[in-house]
Amino acid sequence: MGAQTAPQPSEQPALQPSEQAARGAAAARRQQQVSAWRPRVPGVVEVFHARFTEYAYPMHVHDAWTLLIVDDGAVRYDLDRHEHGTPHDTVTLLPPHVPHNGAPATADGFRKRVLYLDGGDGSLLDDRLIGAAVDRPEVRDPLLRQRVAQVHAALVHPGDELEAESRLTLIGERLRAHLRSRPDMPTLRRDPVLARRLRELLDAQVVEGLTLDEAARRLSAHPAHLVRAFSGAYGIAPHQYLMSRRVGLARRLLLEGGSPGEVAVAAGFYDQAHLTRHFRRLVGVTPGRYRPRGR
Repeated sequence: MGAQTAPQPSEQPALQPSEQAARGAAAARRQQQVSAWRPRVPGVVEVFHARFTEYAYPMHVHDAWTLLIVDDGAVRYDLDRHEHGTPHDTVTLLPPHVPHNGAPATADGFRKRVLYLDGGDGSLLDDRLIGAAVDRPEVRDPLLRQRVAQVHAALVHPGDELEAESRLTLIGERLRAHLRSRPDMPTLRRDPVLARRLRELLDAQVVEGLTLDEAARRLSAHPAHLVRAFSGAYGIAPHQYLMSRRVGLARRLLLEGGSPGEVAVAAGFYDQAHLTRHFRRLVGVTPGRYRPRGR
């Protein structure tokens, strides 16, 4: 009998680049789970639930107060040039217009729940508390954390808005007490005049935008001096600040039901691809995956 040839393992065909990209995108989606919506509760701009394993937020700003709890893992972030973390037993309060970033502090990433809250006079939190929140954004208070979790539980179920609003009122009262009780509470931060004036220009023209030369002419300053002044005051470049504001506007418009194409134009982006690139960079998912479904 002739010698038998051992069976050869079947060779898998090499993946084409497009197939590799598709598999990579699918793996990224499994690592990033996001749910966002705007509830019918006064003062709540957005509810945001997310799980990220590898995604890291670049420096950006929000125009609302960020009230954050982490359910699994931990987040490391920089705020006002100081490094902070989010242990699971804390509530984190980030003030509006102050740049910050964020990245997983553990190998398995993190799962978080966020409330974005209106600021200004008559709101749950006003601008006079920004300095205290910048100084110490983490609040260790088991009852406060429990109440924040209860608000999220109520907001998941349409029809429980009164419960959420009632609990949110108690949360605001407790947060204000924490912030005002600090003996070293700083006063409202005073920005350098030139940096503040440039920020006011950017805030007034989020959608229209403006060139650096135009801003320099209007403020009677050299363009390079403008960039240095702004970056030195806020820890973020003018173009990063403007893009953060545009992405924030896009988030609101998407939650109101706008399509990514419509939102791109309304929020000041060149086209939908331009929106998608910056939205994914700052939020962690594409605008199409961010839109609320059935809520």
